[in-house]
Order: sequence, then C-alpha cells, then structure tokens
Amino acid sequence: MTDLHFRFWPKRVPRTLTVPETPIHDNLAVSARRYPNKTAIFYYGTEISYRRLYDEAEAFAGYLQQRLGVQPGERVILYLQNSPQFVVAFYGVLRADAMVVPMNPMHVTSELEFYVQDSGATCAVVGQELYDRVLPLVEKGLLRHVVVCNYSAYAPSSSPYALPDVVAQPRRALDSAPHLVWWQDALAAGCTPAPSHAKADDVAVMPYTSGTTGKPKGCVHTHRTVQANIVGAVVWNGVTPDAVGLTALPLFHVTGMQHSMNAPIYAGNTFALMTRWDRTTAAQLIQDLRITHWTNISTMVVDFLANPDLSKYDISSLMLVGGGGAPLPAAVGERLYELTGVRYAEGYGLSETISQTHMNPPDRPKLQCAGVPSFDVDARVVDPETLRELGPGEEGEIIVSGPQVFRGYWNRPEENDKAFVEIDGKRFFRTGDIGKYDEEGYFFIVDRVKRMINASGFKVWPTEVESILYKHPAVEQACVIGVPDPRRGETVKAFIILRADAKGKVTPQEIIDWAKEQMAAYKYPREVEFVDSLPMSGSGKILWRVLQEEERKKRGLA
Repeated sequence: MTDLHFRFWPKRVPRTLTVPETPIHDNLAVSARRYPNKTAIFYYGTEISYRRLYDEAEAFAGYLQQRLGVQPGERVILYLQNSPQFVVAFYGVLRADAMVVPMNPMHVTSELEFYVQDSGATCAVVGQELYDRVLPLVEKGLLRHVVVCNYSAYAPSSSPYALPDVVAQPRRALDSAPHLVWWQDALAAGCTPAPSHAKADDVAVMPYTSGTTGKPKGCVHTHRTVQANIVGAVVWNGVTPDAVGLTALPLFHVTGMQHSMNAPIYAGNTFALMTRWDRTTAAQLIQDLRITHWTNISTMVVDFLANPDLSKYDISSLMLVGGGGAPLPAAVGERLYELTGVRYAEGYGLSETISQTHMNPPDRPKLQCAGVPSFDVDARVVDPETLRELGPGEEGEIIVSGPQVFRGYWNRPEENDKAFVEIDGKRFFRTGDIGKYDEEGYFFIVDRVKRMINASGFKVWPTEVESILYKHPAVEQACVIGVPDPRRGETVKAFIILRADAKGKVTPQEIIDWAKEQMAAYKYPREVEFVDSLPMSGSGKILWRVLQEEERKKRGLA
C-alpha cells in the first residue's frame, strides 16, 4: 500500500470517513425535513421542492408495495431517461426496501430480456418512448407490471430552454392492460408505504457490468457501499447545501447516479436535470442558475468548449468540473482553465465500486490521471500473475479494497472467486485494469487486462458484439476491436469474413444498419471491413490484438 499521495491530500479534508448506518432513502427524508421548500430538481424551468420529491417517493413506494406487491429485496428495473421520474422512482424503490436495477435506455428488447431474466425482476418503470421494447417481455410472461412515464408531465408549459423531443412529447395513447399503469395514476393512488426496515448491509442497487467473459453481470451493492461514495463525493468535492449541480450524465450509470443525483440529495443542494445533452442548454443553465459543480464525461467538455456561442454566456460560477470514463485531452483541459480558472479533475471507478475509488485533489489535479485513492481505499498495483506488489512507475493490475467495493456478482459464484483476492487479511477486488502510480502517489491507467472498448465512457465488450454479428446470415466469422475516434475516444470496428454465397451481395453499410437494430447505440460497429481471413493462433483462436496493432499502424498511431 502506498501513502505517497497523502502529501497532496485536499486541505481541510479528513483522510477517513465514517459511513452512515442509515439507508440511502433516509438521505432524502433528512433533506426534505431540513429544506422542505428548497428546489431539489430544476427541470427545464419546473422547480421540484424537496418536500414534493419526498412525498412523491413515499407515494410511489406505497404503490409498489400495496398495488404491485413488491417485496423487500425484490429487484425493480428503471428503464428511462434522465427525468424527475427516475429520481422519484429510485428513492421510491429503496423506500419500499426493494432493489434498484438501473438500465441503459439504449438497450434493445433482446438485451433487456437477458437483464430481466438474470435479475429476476418482474416490475419495471419505463419511459413511454421505450414501452414498445418492453411489451414483448410482458407477452412472454417475464414482466408482470410496467409503470409508464411521460416526461412532459414534469415539463413547464412554456420553457426558456429547448426541450428535447422526448420531453416535449405528450402522453401516448396506449391500450389499457392489466400490466400497465401510468406514472401519474400510481402517484395519485394515495398509497402509504409500510415502515422501512432496511439496514446498512441490505441490498440497494444493482448496476450491470460486463465481466472478463463479456457476459453482463449484476453488481450487488448495499446501502453501506453506496453511502460510502455518496458521502465521499460530497466531502471531497465540497458539495454544500448552497452548491448547484448540473446533472447531464445519465443517471443509470454509476457516476451520474452518485455524483449528479445522490450526492446533491444528501447535501440538500439544487441540481439542474438534463434529459438530453445539449451544449447550449448547458451554458444557459450554468449562467441562469449559477451552477457550481459539474460532473461529466470528457466528450461533453470537448463539445461544450467547441460551442461558437459560448462567449455569450457567463460561466464564471463554475467551481468544480470533473469526471471520468475517458481521459480529457490536455489542450481541452487548458482551454477550460483559461475560460473558468478551474482545473479539470478526473476520477476512476467501476460499477463494482459504485463510482470512484480514485479522485484527483481539486486544487492539485493532473490531467489524464485517475487521481489518488479515495477515503479509506487501499489501492495497489500488483503483478497480474504472481500478485506481487509493485512500486512507483511499475505497471501491473490495479486492485482495490475499500468501503465502496460491491459484495459480489449476482448469482455468479465462479466469477466472484476470480474477482477477489485476499492480501494482508484484506479482501481486494481485481479491477482488470493495468496501471501504475508515480512518485507522488497519483494513479494512471495504462491498458486493460480485459478486452474492452471504451466508447464515450461506455463499456463495449467485443465478445458480446461478435455474438450478435454472428446472427447475421451473411457473416461467417467476425472479430471486433476498438479503434481511435476523435470524439468518442474509441469506437467499434468489425472485421468480417462473409459466407461464400453472400460475397458481392451485401455491403459494409448494410451490416452496420442491421447491427444498429440489434444492439444499443453505443455498441454497434461504426466501421465494418470485409476480409478474406483473420489472424489465428495455433489453437485456432482469432488474434484480435494483431488486428488492433495493425489498425493503429494504418492510422499512424503505432
């Protein structure tokens, strides 16, 4: 274990934190008592107070229990865009002592089916624009209850901000069915939840991640593990009741969930909620609400600073801008500093750690750096084979032990055996990421042990994409790699050997268009190249690394 970073620890910030023993939904109850009339969510002009947010979460919890029969520990899927409904549902599910299973709204029906079956969830809260993707799962008997949300229910009748189409869309006309209830009707039912009996070590949130095999796995988090990073984010980033946050990251993802929803609610501050990223709207919100804190992904910052009209807006209120997912180019970081006087502070974490294990000290960040270990985190770099601990500058696998580390993968005992190792009496999670730390204790990500593509911060597993491509009748063999992309960091490229009877009859664009309908938008290949053969090992395995190296050479990056 290294303690080099303590020399650069943020001033007036303790080195250790005591994690609350209370459940996550108690954070909302406390803030509602303290600041009942204060705006919690600013949604394109609509102001939702802490009292209203709390009351609606209570009403939804009661509906889940009394009308839908949701039991303690039961999994409930949230499959919707950033919206007030997401926030209310998140806290309502927890208040019902159930478990939140957040889903990427880009998932298509075939992907959803796996998650529903794997989690065992029978109830889902769904955006109306996504309802058609869920209906086949109801017809198969996998889902029994679907609560449908139209975001326009919370949108103002007249807004100074450009409303995304999905927010402006009025309530759809859907046929009534036993499984279907509209969000407004669920809240209007007036149900009161039973007293909560949730304890710190009870299950709370289960985000899904792809593991070393590429098969999605649920990461089981308790109230304690989630609280550790909520409180850690608040203290480290100086989030006070008078801070104002910009919530632009997707809330289904752990970084947005923790830093842009849960941390503000714990602190009792206001956050401006965006359903869709729009750089002009973001600039307007920063100016109008005097936004102080903005957690994001680097591609948002690149786009934000590229706005030719940015000089028209006063963004001087920004005090902290940071994020993760992909390194911020140094030139962009300097541009941000020139405009705001704020240094971009990157962090590092995983779904298995419900966001951060490392953060850059806000007053001394390093660009393209994961930061230093967070509160009470023991982070080490070890030889992936021998687990021998390595020193400064030596590259190896990053392993972490800390209060935010998940309890294990849902129903995956064999994967859990591989994911954890005990060293010096501590249980460490093997991140699968190759990294190093410098002489000052700052960590840097070097490469991936796992075969993963990082597309705009989203994890794309080539084996999963390949398995879908093989379903195309023209595809004989496929190999997927990540290639550099100026906007997304990395993007997906597929090398395909066509079946003999398909040669000359199908184009790369037709494969791309087909793939777009089969998987989430961030997964499908943006590039397809037809080849006559693929490099193979003596045992018949496709040598994907060879293709990746050759591609980098072609692009002048080797």
